[in-house]
Amino acid sequence: MYQETYDDEEFVGNIDVVADSYANADEIEDAGDIDDEELLMQAQAGVQSIPEQVRTFLGYLHRNLQSGKVNDLTYNYEMQFPRLSEKYYAKASWPEPQYVAALVNDDGLFLILYRELYYRHIYSRLHPSLEIRFRSFENYCDLFNHILNSDGPTDLELPNQWLWDIVDEFIYQFQSFCTHRSRLNKRSEEEIALLKENSQVWSTYSVLNVLYSLIQKSNITEQLRAQQQGGDAAQVAGEFGGRLLYKMLGYFSIVGLVRVHCMLGDYTLALQTLENVELGNSRALYTRVMACHVSVYYYVGFAYLMMGRYADATQAFVHILTFVSRTKQYHQRQQVDAASKKAEQMYALLAIAVSLSPVRVDENIHAYLREKYADQQHRIQRGGEDALDVISELYLFACPKFITPNPPNYEAEVVEPQAYQLRTFLREARLQLVVPTLRSFLKLYTTMGVDRLSGFLEMEPAELKNQLMVYKQRCRQVKWDGGSDLLSGELVPSTDLDFALEMDMIFIAESRVGRRYADWFIRNANKVQDLVVVLENRQKDTIAGKPKVDAVAA
Repeated sequence: MYQETYDDEEFVGNIDVVADSYANADEIEDAGDIDDEELLMQAQAGVQSIPEQVRTFLGYLHRNLQSGKVNDLTYNYEMQFPRLSEKYYAKASWPEPQYVAALVNDDGLFLILYRELYYRHIYSRLHPSLEIRFRSFENYCDLFNHILNSDGPTDLELPNQWLWDIVDEFIYQFQSFCTHRSRLNKRSEEEIALLKENSQVWSTYSVLNVLYSLIQKSNITEQLRAQQQGGDAAQVAGEFGGRLLYKMLGYFSIVGLVRVHCMLGDYTLALQTLENVELGNSRALYTRVMACHVSVYYYVGFAYLMMGRYADATQAFVHILTFVSRTKQYHQRQQVDAASKKAEQMYALLAIAVSLSPVRVDENIHAYLREKYADQQHRIQRGGEDALDVISELYLFACPKFITPNPPNYEAEVVEPQAYQLRTFLREARLQLVVPTLRSFLKLYTTMGVDRLSGFLEMEPAELKNQLMVYKQRCRQVKWDGGSDLLSGELVPSTDLDFALEMDMIFIAESRVGRRYADWFIRNANKVQDLVVVLENRQKDTIAGKPKVDAVAA
């Protein structure tokens, strides 16, 4: 196992030899204008500038990658790389790839993976230049070409977390480039000229082609379908799909496609992409990586929200938020931090969904919403333009970063996709606002005259009847009833409050859902048990400490 102290093995390579072996590499800029001696000195200085602890880490990472030790790679990747990044490169990039090449005998595959980490670190800690964005795209092309275009399955083995991060970061950098490209007022003429000349770099077609190719190569769709039908997935996996690398990359690409389709505003296709993924299955492959698990439910919930299926959106958000709150102590700090940020966005979206279509949610989730978003929810339920302002604020905080599929017209003003999606959502939300407003009054009565309610709402009785019909229609939604098709469902009432209108009299009926007392008692019994254990330990410590005090006094 790789040790943090690095005492067992240290880097003992000859700096002169390894630097000389890479002295004529193409990646060193302007090499033609520098003589061999000066080039060698630069290479030596570059290698020697790498801290010894980092050089040793790279040596371990290289050996574990060559030997396929996935457990050791997991430790290297999830524990040591973040620690060294924080210690040495919190505000700087990792060592240049050409100098690292000298440490690993110019191993091409290792350098591709190292560059992936190198560029990802720049994206997370620094501000990537346009050149860095281009180079990172080229490196991803090299990586996926190696995986997809080899004669047979590659021998590469990587941890699930690393594989997920590769797909997730690939999509993030695509989204970041599209956003960067669309901000023409911040781009210089030289940058715009480069963007025009390199229109295929980070193109939507290229990104979708990679994701679909990984899915097809791995036969992951056929494998998932076979599992659902009770068959043997191994029989349909094929030569490539039988390897864990291809299987997991294909699976993560399905989740990545859901994200891309949501960023493009195609929510129906996003849900169709998950046709063979069983939501709610605790043994599904997405549960192996916490970030993937959270991502699935975030984009499913958001797609339902944009389609006006608030009950399904609420169910998706509550499910994953409950999971995050109960299991965060069992995951690495980096994973928990990322999940917590996404959870904050989902709480904001859940506040919108519950306000527009009130339903009972988990007690802990409800308590958090009441603590953080009570004022916003109250303003939404009052209706009017103020409610739309609150919804806009929460939506812009919590929604994905939308993109346009094609390069912008560099000669005209760019239409912000974020603003367009917000207008689309508000158009639907404006119609839905009648639900919480009327519901707050109807809950107070069992029978009520139209004239009386119209007086409360300060509107004409004829207009009120129209609003009641709108309420009736908006409170019936298609709700997913399980199965593999997330778009299917049954048209059911989405609220616990119904009414009937006969002439000028409103008859109200509220169906109360019985509380789940078992969960409440179990949760509080565990709290009491934890408290008893703490008190008993304190008592033992106090008793054990008394003789020592007496001895000192004596």
